[in-house]
Amino acid sequence: MSEDRSVLTREAREPDEELRYGDHADQVIDHWHAKNPRPLVVYVHGGFWRPEYDRKHARSLGAALADLGWPVASLEYRRVPGDPDTTTTDIRTALDVLPDLVDVQDGYVLVGHSAGGQLVLWAAATLNPVRLRGVVALAPVADLLLADQLMIGDSAVQAFIGSGVRNDLDPVHLPAPIAPVSILHGLQDTVVPLRVAESYFTAHPTARFHQILDCGHYELIDPLTDPFNDLTTELARLTT
Repeated sequence: MSEDRSVLTREAREPDEELRYGDHADQVIDHWHAKNPRPLVVYVHGGFWRPEYDRKHARSLGAALADLGWPVASLEYRRVPGDPDTTTTDIRTALDVLPDLVDVQDGYVLVGHSAGGQLVLWAAATLNPVRLRGVVALAPVADLLLADQLMIGDSAVQAFIGSGVRNDLDPVHLPAPIAPVSILHGLQDTVVPLRVAESYFTAHPTARFHQILDCGHYELIDPLTDPFNDLTTELARLTT
């Protein structure tokens, strides 16, 4: 199947407010409120860590989840080729200050797509954030070394880390997070092959691993598709 990328450019409702966790233009959070809210969803977008892909393509997801009762904090972060530590520093800082910006009394779920899946798995494994209820990684780049060998995203891994190997950033080489982890991956994903998620599950078999039929790379973040229901089902399980 060909990949449907329409969600990346689709118009969507803007967030209810924009929060700041630093002085840089990219150190911001899109925040959607929800009536009778469930626990917060903290979302980290993908785009192979490249500067041309920002959080705006995730606004369809943020608005849809808020309509279903989950308030959403969609993190932006600096994306500097060859400087992964700037990116991870931003994720760490945003999660550290999150309780000062939004209500997290009921805890929150970390959700990340593609490269954002790598970032949430890294954060859960290394930071063990307070009040984290679980992690949902959608088609994640969960094995950096394998993804690099497969040259996914036009050698996106090497563009991200600069050169060499960074096992300290690689979810498959990090300890399993304390919080429960769910991996959702489409069987027809041609952007991040299924075997990348399979490698993570082999290393961390306590994770839940959902392989989704008739699903490519982007359906999991597209509220207009059936696989989006797999995400909301998993969120309901972790926040009920």
